[in-house]
Amino acid sequence: MSIPIVAIIGRPNVGKSTIFNRMVRKRLAIVDKESGVTRDRKYQETEWSGYSFIAVDTGGMVPNSFDEMEQLIQLQVEIAIQEADIIIFVLDCKTVITTTDEQITKKLFPILDKVIFVLNKVDNQKDELYLFDFLNLGLGEPIGISAISGRNFGELLDNVVEKIPPGKSEYDILNKESIKIAVVGKQNVGKSSLVNKIIGQNAVIVTEIPGTTRDSIHLNFNYKERPMTIIDTAGLRKKSKVKFGIEYFSNLRSLRSINSSDIVLVLLDAQEEISLQDKRIVEYTQSQYKDIIIVVNKWDLIAKENDTTSKYIQKIREEMGFINYAPIIFISALTGKRVNKLLELILYVEEQSNLRIPTSKLNQFFQSVFQKYAPHHPSKKNVKFYYCTEANVHPPTFVFSVNNPKLITENYKRYIHNQIREIYKFEGVTLRFKYKGRKN
Repeated sequence: MSIPIVAIIGRPNVGKSTIFNRMVRKRLAIVDKESGVTRDRKYQETEWSGYSFIAVDTGGMVPNSFDEMEQLIQLQVEIAIQEADIIIFVLDCKTVITTTDEQITKKLFPILDKVIFVLNKVDNQKDELYLFDFLNLGLGEPIGISAISGRNFGELLDNVVEKIPPGKSEYDILNKESIKIAVVGKQNVGKSSLVNKIIGQNAVIVTEIPGTTRDSIHLNFNYKERPMTIIDTAGLRKKSKVKFGIEYFSNLRSLRSINSSDIVLVLLDAQEEISLQDKRIVEYTQSQYKDIIIVVNKWDLIAKENDTTSKYIQKIREEMGFINYAPIIFISALTGKRVNKLLELILYVEEQSNLRIPTSKLNQFFQSVFQKYAPHHPSKKNVKFYYCTEANVHPPTFVFSVNNPKLITENYKRYIHNQIREIYKFEGVTLRFKYKGRKN
């Protein structure tokens, strides 16, 4: 099914970030004894028992607070609650039920079927006696866990998996043969206008009010007899004005749209500076090995000189050099200028993503690569490459058989990456490389 969203909520300092880190098996969220450390939502895809889901860490809720900072945190938590399929409500077994706990409970009663009630810091059997004190909240019996030690954490994850709502996979709903195109970007950048121009009808509401698109909308069409599915997504909320703020998704369904797409059109507003938010969405797209096209919209509103376009391209390459393989196209969704060229570019990138290099030709190519610059390791240990094969396409996945994967330095991996792009291009395509040791 479309990947579920699991939000971890609760008042400050109950261990939400520790639960998040253990759930995603990485130290992504800052954990500190000081309350209020987590302010922006953090999200990470993870899995348990073969089921994937997106875990969302949130800041501590303080309902009805007059503090501006706490109000901003509260807003983000409410967005996470609204978007979540499953909510993990965390309390601290070492403290009594607080007024804040009761206020959060009232907010959750209308959506109780989505809630998993968790009591954290249950470090031993003796602490389990505290479970009975929290039955007064009316949420049923909580699951007692210790996020630090991992006690009963498997039981919590089993409960998450059990609550994953049934339904068809987004891939089953969509035409598997169609090219799935996600249109993403900040609010009011022109996503819905572009979708309308492509479809040729007002299939999506277009308005100047930011945030009109709440859900991802899938629209099927054909271009040159090739079926396509375009996905109009909710806008990505602009950067918070508070000092600590980082830019974040205003609607987590955008993550689902990227995950279910083949090609992601990252829309930039020609009238605005490239923001951290733009970079984050590109980074996430790249991490999911999706094809990427940078689309600069509202180009008709820019005063032109001889080198205006080249300067803008140079600026993008400088600020987002990590995707210098992504093609850049300048359009006007309002007038339709170059929209047809964008569709041609989508077909070209799709073709590049499905490019398969014969194994014999690939190994012949890499022999010359290794001769030009032989692999080495600071330890002086011998580094051997035996052979390479393209194991898959879309994304193209290159698997190298080596004597010891740990001896392949990051610099040499970049060298290999650059060499293959220099010859085979793979324009707009995020490549995947795997290095496997040869077993005795």
